[in-house]
Amino acid sequence: MGNIAILSSNQRINFLIEEHCRTWMDDFKCNFFDDCNKFVQFLNYELPSINIICIDDPDTESSKALRSIRKDPWLHFGGTIILYNTSDEREIIQNLKGINIVTLISFSKLEFNLPRVFRIIGNNRWVLFQREIHSLLSSSISGHFVLNNDPFDLITYSNLIANFLYNSGLVDAEGKEGFYIAIMELFMNAIEHGNCSISFEEKSRYLEKEGNIFDLINQKNQDPEIGNRKVVVHYRITPDGSSFTIRDEGKGFDWRNYRSTTGEAGLDEQHGRGILMAMHYLKDLKFNDKGNEVTFHVEHLEHKSNEYPTFFSGRDEVSFKEGEVVFTQGDESNYLYYIVSGKYEIIANGIAVSTLTPADLFLGEMSFLLNNKRSATVKAVKSGELLKITKEEFINAMKKKPYYGILLSRILATRLVSLHESKRRT
Repeated sequence: MGNIAILSSNQRINFLIEEHCRTWMDDFKCNFFDDCNKFVQFLNYELPSINIICIDDPDTESSKALRSIRKDPWLHFGGTIILYNTSDEREIIQNLKGINIVTLISFSKLEFNLPRVFRIIGNNRWVLFQREIHSLLSSSISGHFVLNNDPFDLITYSNLIANFLYNSGLVDAEGKEGFYIAIMELFMNAIEHGNCSISFEEKSRYLEKEGNIFDLINQKNQDPEIGNRKVVVHYRITPDGSSFTIRDEGKGFDWRNYRSTTGEAGLDEQHGRGILMAMHYLKDLKFNDKGNEVTFHVEHLEHKSNEYPTFFSGRDEVSFKEGEVVFTQGDESNYLYYIVSGKYEIIANGIAVSTLTPADLFLGEMSFLLNNKRSATVKAVKSGELLKITKEEFINAMKKKPYYGILLSRILATRLVSLHESKRRT
């Protein structure tokens, strides 16, 4: 059973959360807190996949909770849903950098949007388990999402996918931001120009008069034929890269003319910049002839970690060239290694049994924890860096932050289950 941590003293909101969670995610348990310290303690020790924080609740010290999450993003990798009342949404977004936001929901739209975000997460819950991605990415992951013809869906899906790529170590912080901007623009293009058939001229007139394209989309959706249209996203995620195809149900549009008429000057306008921005951040972006389908590629990090655990900061990185031995079978196990970058082959009794990358997080942890000699030789098959942690440093870190020990235990348990399944299949 998964956990959801909720920081809210509002009983009406808490009732709605529990009700919709039971409908869409009945294998998750809601844990409610009106005390910030207890909420943060729960985050540290239970590592919930989802956090829900009511930031305009005067009794919960929500800003303190957000600071704790931002302070240690490697540990607090769960998705965060923000509920707000009087705060300005644009200001909230600016203040939430460094936190894996899933979506923001105002109190006024809570009853409508809360079940929608639970439905989205419930139907695509694999995106929540980034720490186990190393066991999945030995081959590939593929599937599809179906978005309603609504801005709320495109914002939520954009955040979920960008967070997944980042937390899985597949893109860095800059790559995550660029991907989010680009896929948001492509989703908007699919809904706006595709499903809603909003022309460049119509959008220009509306923006000049009203200034909010979301309102125009909502007006178009009052027509059932338009409102029932979907955007389908097919994805394939492999160790080296991710490929996406976005297809809408509209009549298509002249993307060649649209791209040429915007030009570089279009980047400074209120609209007309989506395709240019997507082309800037994504690889191999291509539209079909009709203009209702676009494909693109995302290159992954070359076996490199994008976050450090905070208690490892300040340690020196040890570099290993391709072919260099990290340690040899039978050596004393005096160090634990955190994998920063590279790719490492595990050789037991002269036989290569597995390879480890930053997605696996640790190297040499079993013999280190059991005070045994090294049970295998580790050799770098791609140049990289490791953080070398002594037993004294590790024990002191566990005393200071014992919840890191819980996370390490979970990682080891996951790795043992994966090893057992691998042996059972062979």
